[in-house]
Amino acid sequence: MEIITMPVGDYQTNCYMVWQEGREDCILIDPGYLPERILAFVRQQGKTVSAILLTHGHFDHVGGVRKIAEETGCHVYLREEEKTLPSFMTAGELYSTHGYSDAVTVAGLTFTVLHTPGHTPGSVCLICQDAIFAGDTLFAGSCGRTDFSGSDPAKMKESLQRLYALPGDYRVFPGHGEDTTLQYEREYNPYMRAMSLS
Repeated sequence: MEIITMPVGDYQTNCYMVWQEGREDCILIDPGYLPERILAFVRQQGKTVSAILLTHGHFDHVGGVRKIAEETGCHVYLREEEKTLPSFMTAGELYSTHGYSDAVTVAGLTFTVLHTPGHTPGSVCLICQDAIFAGDTLFAGSCGRTDFSGSDPAKMKESLQRLYALPGDYRVFPGHGEDTTLQYEREYNPYMRAMSLS
């Protein structure tokens, strides 16, 4: 699996371009801004977009979705709970073509969909091979905010417990900031370390 990180927009949201080596189709995760720039980069890499996977519905993660979907005809995946978010959090009506089940296979890659509410009701972490695309659930040294409309601190704690309890180690690709590893966060992230005492 190949991964390229593209930080975009005022909030430097991490848009991920993911593909299986040897394939021409790719997946975009959380294209929140600058759809023209993202599409130009995809073309520059000689790829086509098969699907967009969204970790949650906040505007800085979904703003470029409709334009990309209209140009490419790709599928767009989002949990249904996100459609309950107020429109000011989503920059208007959310666009998706599919809800999530427990797993989704696109462009030759299978993603396990882990429901991790807290930041939003329908937040997910997407696990593929040795990588977790964590959206705004888990960051390097921190976790997602829970003071927004639709957020829930108790649910965030449960979601972090689920991540803490995953067996083994993973590379973690968050919605903002640098990538990290799950084991490093278990040991040094204060929000994750608290899970060992729960």
